[in-house]
Amino acid sequence: MSFGERIRARRGELDMTRAELAALLGVSPSAVGNYETGISFPKEEIMLRLFDALETDPNTLFQDSFQYNKQPLDPRERRLLEGYQGLSALGRETVRTLVEALCACRDEAEAAPEAAEPRMIPLYRTPAAAGYASPAFGEDFDYVPVTGDVPPAAEFAVRIQGDSMAPFIADGSVVYVNRDPLKAGDVGVFCVDGDILCKQYYRDPAGIVYLFSLNRARADADVVLTSAGGRALVCFGRVIMRGFPLPGR
Repeated sequence: MSFGERIRARRGELDMTRAELAALLGVSPSAVGNYETGISFPKEEIMLRLFDALETDPNTLFQDSFQYNKQPLDPRERRLLEGYQGLSALGRETVRTLVEALCACRDEAEAAPEAAEPRMIPLYRTPAAAGYASPAFGEDFDYVPVTGDVPPAAEFAVRIQGDSMAPFIADGSVVYVNRDPLKAGDVGVFCVDGDILCKQYYRDPAGIVYLFSLNRARADADVVLTSAGGRALVCFGRVIMRGFPLPGR
């Protein structure tokens, strides 16, 4: 006798209509009909209600011919189902609530990748001159999705023009930036006296700040700022890339 035939037989023993069983399970009468004819199989949470509704245990319905999701019921699964049957009414209700919550989380997780919108970050697109990132930070940008090769930690991006950071940052390439604190040797995006620069950062023990070009053939584009120089320096963020040795070190 198949699993569906056992459901139908047990329902008959209890003098229960298909509609009455459906009401106890929280499904439609046609769904019960599908269970009984083998067209479909109850979900986990429905299966737990089925044992209670039919006042039976897993062995009675499953026996040796039952296949759960086309796989034989293993001893661990059988023990779990038998343990559920031995719980109090409150215990069974707690298990049903937990299983339903876990199934809902599973369904949401499976649907989430398709439904989720990618995060967008600004890409500042207008370069100024060699080694400069954008003439007016905060203006002149497009939004780009954080997908593919974009680092997940990126908060914004800038397009670089010129060869002062070559070959590590090529002319016209895009760098991705976050607002993590800079360490010596990191590459950052800076505003110096109103100009936006992409440079390697170093601050010496005396408080002097050096903004180096990675292309040492363009050392003329380095910037040195002393505390007595009166120049304004603002760091906008750290470029997400590996660190580099400092010049001469």
